[in-house]
Amino acid sequence: MKLSTIKYKDYEKEIPQKGRHIIGQLREDNIIVYQAFNPRISSYAVEHHQFGGAHYKFTRMSWIKPNFLWMMYRAGWANKEHQQQILAIEISLSNFLSLLEVAVHSSYKEHLFKTHENWKQQLTDSSVRLQWDPDHDAHGAKLERRAIQLGLRGDTLTNFATDWIISIEDITPFVKEQKRILDSGKMEDLLVIKEQKIHIENQKIIDRLEL
Repeated sequence: MKLSTIKYKDYEKEIPQKGRHIIGQLREDNIIVYQAFNPRISSYAVEHHQFGGAHYKFTRMSWIKPNFLWMMYRAGWANKEHQQQILAIEISLSNFLSLLEVAVHSSYKEHLFKTHENWKQQLTDSSVRLQWDPDHDAHGAKLERRAIQLGLRGDTLTNFATDWIISIEDITPFVKEQKRILDSGKMEDLLVIKEQKIHIENQKIIDRLEL
């Protein structure tokens, strides 16, 4: 596996414990995001280095997550139906930031949108949906820190799923091995993906996301 890892016992020492932060792994000027799919979609993606084929639906909203453990919680460590394979997708950080610039919160916030109608219109017009959820530890317990996920649709999804992808790696074997370690209770041996706080300098993004 190409991704950098860290002992879970040291993971939380590297990142903030509270608040809204973009947490993920950087690879030079690129960032890793995660998605989980059934084997038919994943196999095509890994083989062709992009999404497509008979089973991938460009007409649906597709969610990406930069937090490994949030992805593990959501996919049940690759045990949930239709989420049996975990893909690590590398895109440029600049493209990722472009998503943040236009993302619209999935829930109404009066101080950002002024009126419910304005928020609904922006939500309708936008091809990127933003959601903050509680991050989770390796056991699935909620943390005070918030994790971001982005829902993509329309032309934005098409660009992400095809032109933007630099690499796709199926990390399911790593995920399943770590789940076995987790279930055995040998927490000192558990590895997770090494991540860091992604520093955002764009004030528009900071305000829009309430970082």
